[in-house]
Amino acid sequence: MVLPAETEERVKRRALNVCQDHLRKVLDLTRKVPQMIDYFMKNDKDRATQLFNEVTGSEAEVDKARRLVSQELAEIGAILLSREDFLRFTNLTSEIADFSEGIAFRLVEIMQHNWNVPMDIKKDLLKLSEAVFETVLKLREMAMALNYGSTKTMEKARDVEIAEQNVDVLYRELEIKLLSSKVDFPALILLRDVLQLLEDSADKAEDASDAARILSFMM
Repeated sequence: MVLPAETEERVKRRALNVCQDHLRKVLDLTRKVPQMIDYFMKNDKDRATQLFNEVTGSEAEVDKARRLVSQELAEIGAILLSREDFLRFTNLTSEIADFSEGIAFRLVEIMQHNWNVPMDIKKDLLKLSEAVFETVLKLREMAMALNYGSTKTMEKARDVEIAEQNVDVLYRELEIKLLSSKVDFPALILLRDVLQLLEDSADKAEDASDAARILSFMM
């Protein structure tokens, strides 16, 4: 059955709307990571634990939104040839939420065990987390630009790339600094995980921007 062109246009917008709403939830969750590190710097265990519970709840909301995207795409059906690209975009951004939960968990564990971490490491960790958030924020702006065509989307894609490169620089510097610092060994292991998860978050944002580039040619 051949459907009118405007019907295909309408379902593209429908798919994009649910993907953008999902990414908004991912961004809200990512925003909590620098806040968690601020509590980590202050050794505020109670607030950190409370925020970790909020992060866990937010992750559940992201997962619920991801399932909604899958449901919407299934209902739209074969008329939307790019539905696999929408799904890939959403799955990539969902991983950022998973990483954020993993970061929060490890920071709370370090605090609960009273493992020593120098303040300069904590400050650099905050700077890195803010750079990661900036990358996800740029991805969100890129996703919103999909409403305005491929040219605008490509401009925003460059912003994501630049932000991710900044994360890479901060990550490498902090990794070497961490390994040469006086950190309790269990904390060292968990902090290396945190660094890796932060870098992975930025990498996923860049991967998602690549998926969004493809979507921009289909909108």
